[in-house]
Amino acid sequence: MTPQTQNLGAFARVESKVRSYIHAFPTCFTKARGSRLWDEAGNEYVDFFSGAGVLNYGHSHPVLKQALLDYIQKDGIAHSLDMATAAKRTFLERFEALILKPRGLDYVVQFPGPTGTNAVEAALKLARKFTGRESIISFTNAFHGMTLGALSVTGNAFKRAGAGVPLSHANVMPYCSYIPNDLDSLEFMRQMLSDTSSGVDLPAAIIVETVQAEGGINVASYPWLKRLAAVAKEFRVLLIVDDIQVGNGRTGPFFSFEPAGIEPDIVCLSKSLSGSGQPF
Repeated sequence: MTPQTQNLGAFARVESKVRSYIHAFPTCFTKARGSRLWDEAGNEYVDFFSGAGVLNYGHSHPVLKQALLDYIQKDGIAHSLDMATAAKRTFLERFEALILKPRGLDYVVQFPGPTGTNAVEAALKLARKFTGRESIISFTNAFHGMTLGALSVTGNAFKRAGAGVPLSHANVMPYCSYIPNDLDSLEFMRQMLSDTSSGVDLPAAIIVETVQAEGGINVASYPWLKRLAAVAKEFRVLLIVDDIQVGNGRTGPFFSFEPAGIEPDIVCLSKSLSGSGQPF
């Protein structure tokens, strides 16, 4: 048994077999800074993974690290449910001043759990509660998370099969350029929503990624997104943009949908929103 195998023994003995990434990276990491990782044997790696897109600013960014250390040192509140704290107030004020007001957005912020799939679940529940409808329209190759509601609007068959139960109350439509020969996917959707015999119920919401990351880096055109927003408005359906993997400045502006000139009803954010990779 090599020292490296010994170092991973506890993971094999005690941790669930549901593990995934450890099989691709069978080593034990001990340190990270910037874009680099080091393992117990002292090997250095360039981290192109960035915590599945969580670490926009790299590992242990000195400014973010110091702010976190200062907060812990002064006994800052680490868990407060949805009660008011000075830290949350500071974030809300800065988010309003730097992100919402300059864009003329009047969104309110809901803090669910720290993961992206929590944000998607909250969005789906809110849309259903607001409209009184049950179904959701999602798109081919979409990925929205690994909990049951998020899996129901995810396209990948392997990930959907992990649910172990039927995934319902969702209808899949073709994403931008999914249909060959430039056939109009949105006109198809519009026809399905217009025809009461199509078998597609009027949904509570349409959920979309402007750039499908997990689904293969599929990019929706700005005209397609603008028309999608118009279809949602025509049928009084809420438009949810899942900006978890491509928001927070990854495509240039803070929100990926800004250049399309649309204003979704609900926007899901997570991943590197906290900067340091720590939950809020």
